[in-house]
Amino acid sequence: MTESSPGLTSGAVARRLGVAPTTLRSWDRRYGIGPAAHESGRHRRWSPHDIAVLQEMCRLTAAGVPPAEAARTARAGAGTAGAAPAVPVEPADPAAPAVPVEFADTPVPSDPLPGEAPAAEPGAREPVPGDVRMELRGLGRAAVRLDSAAMDEIMDSAIARYGLVTAWEEVLAPALHAVGRKWETSEDRYVEVEHLLSWHVSTALRRVVAPGRAGLPMGGTRPVLLACVPHEQHTLPLEALAAGLAELGLPTLMFGGAVPPEALDQAVRRTGPAAVVLWAQARSTANHPLARHVSETSWGVRGARSRTAVLLTGPGWAGRTLGPGMLRPTGLREALSLLSGLCAAPRPQGPSAVATGRGPEHPPRA
Repeated sequence: MTESSPGLTSGAVARRLGVAPTTLRSWDRRYGIGPAAHESGRHRRWSPHDIAVLQEMCRLTAAGVPPAEAARTARAGAGTAGAAPAVPVEPADPAAPAVPVEFADTPVPSDPLPGEAPAAEPGAREPVPGDVRMELRGLGRAAVRLDSAAMDEIMDSAIARYGLVTAWEEVLAPALHAVGRKWETSEDRYVEVEHLLSWHVSTALRRVVAPGRAGLPMGGTRPVLLACVPHEQHTLPLEALAAGLAELGLPTLMFGGAVPPEALDQAVRRTGPAAVVLWAQARSTANHPLARHVSETSWGVRGARSRTAVLLTGPGWAGRTLGPGMLRPTGLREALSLLSGLCAAPRPQGPSAVATGRGPEHPPRA
């Protein structure tokens, strides 16, 4: 974009910089941080100079400078230079958090969630729209600034524009990965960023689930049971899967993090699920005896007994031979495809699983 170009709309600027449109309007009204030129009857457009001032405002507020002071500094810097000011990557205060380099220029490759291995072939995934990378950078910048409104707006917009699967694979999961990696390599900085971003990702995913038909099945459709193995607290990939199933109108039962073996066993026997999805982030939490126990549990009348399929998701399961009745999808898209087929199978007839559940008497302890 050049100085003579029409400029960007406020919506495009908001997505690029990770600033909520309401924040842009507030900064413009209160501090004069907005498009300098405005033609009557037309939407306001941001020039490169306007965007540079806004970038400086974002940088300063992310470093902890009060908005009023940040606005004065950003405008003064632009006025002194007489042109678009160069925006340094690092804040003036070395102790203050800078926008991670992953969010500054280069998009971060997404993790293969909820599977455990990267895509087998470079062309296996659907093409990624260019704007998705802009959404990722914007989300990362908003997270570093602890801007809740901007994070919500960016995530909701990405899910609505690109669909849940693409939004998860190309925006939400990469942002979580980048913040987590930054935290691991920066002596415990960005902990507050990771916690806030995780909460808002969870909230965005639950907004997808809300309109869907989650919960106990209706009309003979068996539910999908989602659970983290004992000692595993990473629930966000399962929440993404639950949201995807809700979009498909498939019933789910989400049991969350660190589900005890006895509780998982009872849930399987009581509900007779179409599939059980077990998430393990690390090898240390991947409980293979528990997975075998679930796959061997059966219910129903004699001569017409049923078992459930078990999907092992997460990097913790990598490198182990799959037992009978077990599947290991390589990503969210494949997991949704497998579960759609499993849920289409008819529900077994006969007495309820509560009364007739069979299988190993006791689940293996964690």
